Amino acid sequence: MVPASNLWAFLLASVVLIVIPGPSVLFVIGRSLALGRVGGLLSVLGNALGMLPLVAAVALGVGTVVAQSVLLFTGIKIAGALYLVYLGVQAIRHRADAAAAVTGEVAPRSPWRLLGEGFVVGVTNPKTIAFFVAVLPQFVDFHAGGIPLQMATLGTAFVILALACDSVWALAAGWARDWFGRSPRRAANLAATGGVMMIGLGGVLALSGNKH
Repeated sequence: MVPASNLWAFLLASVVLIVIPGPSVLFVIGRSLALGRVGGLLSVLGNALGMLPLVAAVALGVGTVVAQSVLLFTGIKIAGALYLVYLGVQAIRHRADAAAAVTGEVAPRSPWRLLGEGFVVGVTNPKTIAFFVAVLPQFVDFHAGGIPLQMATLGTAFVILALACDSVWALAAGWARDWFGRSPRRAANLAATGGVMMIGLGGVLALSGNKH
């Protein structure tokens, strides 16, 4: 088990990291502006589910191998960045759907699809991989035994915190979309804005430094 002092210190560090706007927050805001509250919340849930394989990989030692391999880490980073750009382009291309949604002329997107898209973003997020590999082990008590279980516990706690905090961002952005997007034209513009944010985020991730 993780010592209580280590757990509380990790939770504090995680909250500080999570509440500072970063890739996950920008992704959630962009999705909420493009798809509304429900789309944003489903993206948040998918993103959190995508972190769980990363938690398992780090607990089993696979995460360290990935982080230390320039080729693997860069490949995952580029794949995630390209997928974000793809989602952004789709949001811009289909901004008319957001306008039609205001008048109820278009059916909502499949929840499973939204979950899946969020999952891909979560599992390919290089910032999360780097955090789990570089920061998480610092709060593990290597003298207490059960190291994989400790890492899994800390990683799961991080995912739960991220889910809660990102949901607040999704609700806030979704509320702003509802408030400013009551006309079809403004709804389309907000959807396009969300798309531009995701494209920009993808570009930043793709061009961000090396694996360190």
